[in-house]
Amino acid sequence: MLLAIDVGNTQTVIGAYRESELVGHWRVSTDANKTGDELALYYQGFLVLKGMSFAEFDAVIISSVVPSATLALEEMTRDYWDFQPLIVGQNIEAGIKVLMDNPSEVGPDRLVNAVAAFERFGGPSLVVDFGTATTFDAISVKGDYLGGVIAPGIEISTRALFNAAARLSRVDLHRPPDVIGKNTVSSLQSGIIYGFAGQVDRIVGLMKDELGGEATVIATGGLAEVIVSECQTIQAHDPLLTLHGLRLIYEKI
Repeated sequence: MLLAIDVGNTQTVIGAYRESELVGHWRVSTDANKTGDELALYYQGFLVLKGMSFAEFDAVIISSVVPSATLALEEMTRDYWDFQPLIVGQNIEAGIKVLMDNPSEVGPDRLVNAVAAFERFGGPSLVVDFGTATTFDAISVKGDYLGGVIAPGIEISTRALFNAAARLSRVDLHRPPDVIGKNTVSSLQSGIIYGFAGQVDRIVGLMKDELGGEATVIATGGLAEVIVSECQTIQAHDPLLTLHGLRLIYEKI
C-alpha cells in the first residue's frame, strides 16, 4: 500500500491507497513542531479507524512546503517502516516540464496538482488551489507547467482584516442571504465570498486569454468549497487533486 502525504502551510492531507484505490483520506492541521514519534502515533490512530496498520504500507510519498514537517515525516518513515520516503522535489521529480525562469521556485504541491490535472482533464488547464495562498497554475496542451499566479489566501486576508479593525469580529464563511448585507456579519460574508469569487474569475479570465481563450479550470484546496459555488469560471472541483497527483507520480517510478 501507498501512503500519500501533502503538507501545506495550514493543512495536511493524507491518503491511503491500495493500488489505485483511495481507501482512506484525512485532512488535519499542519503542526510544524511535531516529532517523528508524535506523527507516528498520530497517523497510526487514523489508520486504525479505517482498519489499517503501518505493517500494510510499503511506500510513502510526500509533497511538502514546510521543511520541519518534512524532516519529521522522514524520521517517522525511517523509524517505523525502515525505508526512505519519496519526497517530490528532493529524491523524486514530478515528471513535468517546468517552463519557469527558475523552476526550483515552484512549490512541489503545485507541480503535483499540474500532473493530476493534466492526467484527468488534459490541457490546456488551470488549477486554482485555495490554501494559505490562493494559487493559479497553468498547464499547456502538452502537459508542460507554464507558470502561475499567487494571491493572498482567504484566511490570511480575513485574519488581517479582523486584527486591524477593532470593531470587526470573525464570522463563519457561509453564503449570505443577500449581496447587500443588512448587518455586519452578512456584510463581511458578502465581501469575503463574492470578493474572492470575483478575484478568481478575473484572474482565470486573464490567464485563459493568454492561453488562447480555452482551458479547463479545476479547483482544489481546503477552502475551495466555500468559494467555488460562486465562481463562474470553475468547471471542476477536486479536493483530493494533490493526493491523486502523488499517486500518479509514484506509479511512474
